[in-house]
Amino acid sequence: MRHFGQISPTVRDSLFHQEPCEFSAASPARTLAAALGATLYSPATRPQLADDVLKLAARGVVSMVLCLEDSIDDAEVAEAEENLVRQFADLDARGEELPLLFIRVREPGQIPDLVERLGPSVRRLSGFVLPKFTEERGVPFLEALADAETASGQRLFAMPVLESPELLHLETRTDTLTGIATTVDKYRERVLALRLGVTDFCSAYGLRRSPDMTAYDVQIVAAVIADVVNVLGRADGTGFTVTGPVWEYFRLQERMFKPQLRRSPFMEGRAEELRTALIEHDLDGLLREIELDRANGLQGKTCIHPSHVLPVHALSVVSHEEFSDAQDILRPERGGGGVMRSAYTNKMNEVKPHRAWAERTLLRAEVFGVAREEVGFVELLTAGLSG
Repeated sequence: MRHFGQISPTVRDSLFHQEPCEFSAASPARTLAAALGATLYSPATRPQLADDVLKLAARGVVSMVLCLEDSIDDAEVAEAEENLVRQFADLDARGEELPLLFIRVREPGQIPDLVERLGPSVRRLSGFVLPKFTEERGVPFLEALADAETASGQRLFAMPVLESPELLHLETRTDTLTGIATTVDKYRERVLALRLGVTDFCSAYGLRRSPDMTAYDVQIVAAVIADVVNVLGRADGTGFTVTGPVWEYFRLQERMFKPQLRRSPFMEGRAEELRTALIEHDLDGLLREIELDRANGLQGKTCIHPSHVLPVHALSVVSHEEFSDAQDILRPERGGGGVMRSAYTNKMNEVKPHRAWAERTLLRAEVFGVAREEVGFVELLTAGLSG
């Protein structure tokens, strides 16, 4: 699979200075963590789940979470587990290319049980999402995952969700973060990414942000995000990929934009029209939050509606200017440090302080591609919608 793989090769060539690379569920963890992009959640109870997965893959979705936790009623769990087993068997029989598929469980015992029940179709599973993760709760989940991996012979990743009240509350946050850091470091080879459960953070204080506000406008939430990145998202080799919080708002229309916007791969001056369409569909706040996610050290995003996927991916593409700066900073002859004017002559590139940023940028360029100099978000989004 590859990002923007739903677009024809001819159009991709016209958009990208460097095209997104191909990757698969067997790719290195470092590649997969960077490539998660917009991870789309779906209740595990959906009766046509296999059809949904294939349809969404054709629309550019590369990672999905099939949820047995908060998105379904407590009384539906057993039925949802049975449905997952059937749907995975169906997907395996079809033999088509799939997104990275993860199952969000409630309890550690579900992991080995589901892996055993999936049988041969477990090869279509990339791992499990672990809810309300703390040191105390997390260790049994990760031990169960390790046992299931050994029993099945299938590489299985964990994506812990950081959403517990202990992490939110100021008096317990430091100890909780320290415990989480110790736990995920011990199981580092199995932890693909850490996910933020901002909805649960807001719930603890009876809050809900409006579509005009980002998570960073809710100060109590922004403070937790900052502390999580501070401890768990460091660029010194000890950190993990931390993904952006969910955006809750969407419109019910299946077709996100009017047909004439969807048909045109290049807008040529129609950026304001697209901007208006985005605002009308409650996505203006989403776009601002995606930009703030990256500015605050987060990568990718949890999504609950297909209309959110393409904006996340379009804004993840590395601009030609970013790529130029990153390459200049990482040139071998710059290894000793120094300062230089950027090729775009609009900023200072300082080799040592900007090195970690440049390394992350080139990894993002590998999986999301580098846009041509004249190509921006509008062109990428409309090409994806037309593809």
